[in-house]
Amino acid sequence: MTAARPPEGARTAARSAEVMSAADTPRNGHVQIRDVSVRFGAQGRMIEAASRVSLEVKPGEFVSVIGPSGCGKSTLLNIVAGFIRPSDGQALLDDKPIGGPGADRGVVFQQYSLFPWMTVRKNVEFGLKMQGLGRNQRESAARSLLGMTGLLSFENHYPDQLSGGMKQRVGIVRALATSPQVLLMDEPFGALDSQTRAVMQEILTNMWQQLQLSVLFITHDIEEAIFLSEKVYVMTARPGRIKAEVPIPLPRPRTPEMTASPTFQALVRQLKALIREESLAAMGGELGNGGLQGMDHHFGRDGMKALT
Repeated sequence: MTAARPPEGARTAARSAEVMSAADTPRNGHVQIRDVSVRFGAQGRMIEAASRVSLEVKPGEFVSVIGPSGCGKSTLLNIVAGFIRPSDGQALLDDKPIGGPGADRGVVFQQYSLFPWMTVRKNVEFGLKMQGLGRNQRESAARSLLGMTGLLSFENHYPDQLSGGMKQRVGIVRALATSPQVLLMDEPFGALDSQTRAVMQEILTNMWQQLQLSVLFITHDIEEAIFLSEKVYVMTARPGRIKAEVPIPLPRPRTPEMTASPTFQALVRQLKALIREESLAAMGGELGNGGLQGMDHHFGRDGMKALT
């Protein structure tokens, strides 16, 4: 049987190491959130989104945060990105307070935030251009990173010519192009179908191993959090607090076959149990007494008219 040809990314990974200096042991990218609370004003009253949250991403560590909707997961990521400031407590990067956005942090959102008038390569080069790199340097770096994710043959395409998974790969590559110390990802695969999502998870974990940068990953998907992470923080319903810190003792590299292992399945059960009661609490009074047990109404021939 003929061996499969290595993917484009494998053929260019060596060049990407020159761009990102990935061979070095990570020394920077230490994220600390210390006793952070966040309050927002809405309709004349204050809403507490997060309360006294503390978490840590060590240099080169992949950390996920999961929790029910509205618990403040994305708010914490935005604090680390420098988009908002905490009401109390502090966020640190390499022991320095985070005062605003910076090139030392790359951000990837669920929405495809690409410039539609630019080609794929020009999108990736944009941050490098803002940093003052010359044309040849920008092109070399962009092509190397596109090769890592199998997109080099699409470098001259425009975003509207790409699938959703390809667009998100471009978004990740663009965030990585400026050599950030930390990659912040807010449900980046949430809009993808399950097959594409699984492939993207493999691509991301392989890139993380090569580049050795710190990752803070927000997701609702328990299996995704386990597959990608070194540890997972579980948050409570609003106001969000850290309910549990769960280490993920799975070896690297991660493979799809691991998802069927007893260890993986035990972690799924553990996290589902932690999340379930918080999801119910988040729904609060919106969930009627019959929401989980079934309704007591007997509709008969009248159908839903029986409710009116």
